[in-house]
Amino acid sequence: MSNIIIVGCGRVGSQLANMLSDAGNNVCCIDRSAEAFANLGRNFNGSTVQGIGFDEDALTRAGIEECDVLAAVTQYDNTNLMCAEVANRLFDVPHVIARLYNPGRERAYMQLGIDYVCGTSLVAEEMFSKVMSGHGSHITTFGECEVLEFSLKLSNGDGDALSAPRSIRVAELEHDHDVRIIAFERGDGSSSSIPTSESVLYDGDMVLACIRHDYIQHFEKFMQG
Repeated sequence: MSNIIIVGCGRVGSQLANMLSDAGNNVCCIDRSAEAFANLGRNFNGSTVQGIGFDEDALTRAGIEECDVLAAVTQYDNTNLMCAEVANRLFDVPHVIARLYNPGRERAYMQLGIDYVCGTSLVAEEMFSKVMSGHGSHITTFGECEVLEFSLKLSNGDGDALSAPRSIRVAELEHDHDVRIIAFERGDGSSSSIPTSESVLYDGDMVLACIRHDYIQHFEKFMQG
């Protein structure tokens, strides 16, 4: 369990706060607007502090002296940078992360040693990868292989089975189609697992798989959509 401060309680900050809180961490959100805390919803288990994210008093009230991680995710690069610098230099927070909008500043952030996430670059890279791969299941590329995430389809539009009735063993799927199943989640979200060769996959399961580029077209019959 970590003590985490999030500066900025907009859509990104509030979602991050809830994710970290649900994972069992102590989370405190700082925002200059008290109205922003409504974004957290009723089930948020952390605390809030109204104030400016780089103000020492606001940070102290948020528990900066026992803070393990600070994430500055406001809508302003300069504010996020100042929050990161104050947390890093004045309070020696072990891990500081800043949200970055302008990708032109990435080099400067790296030179300053600031850990950051640039949403603009991430979205552009993800869109580029999907355009180049030619399909929406693309996750990433490794040499001649694609990592894909998709809902498994074991029946055609008329309900006729493509293989064993609405289920297939991992070994069969991998051997017959030159694919490696990395992980899967049941279609109802009830469980997830790293499979063995004897694991059974069902129609509608979410699958993470690695497959060579030149085999994707042949394998697409097993991918929903």
